[in-house]
Amino acid sequence: MAVQVSESDQIKQFKEFLGTYNKVTENCFMDCVRDFSSREVKPEEQNEAMAASAGLLGQPR
Repeated sequence: MAVQVSESDQIKQFKEFLGTYNKVTENCFMDCVRDFSSREVKPEEQNEAMAASAGLLGQPR
């Protein structure tokens, strides 16, 4: 049985999703970039540890 979702509810859900996605990507970016004057990023192991702690990765290898 399919549930009908109104267009306004779909728009609201999509806006919520985009807001959450924006926060996650911004946090990840700010955690990975050392500063804006160089092209350095934090070591990969540190990035993976932060992503895992945030629940953004699957099960550890």
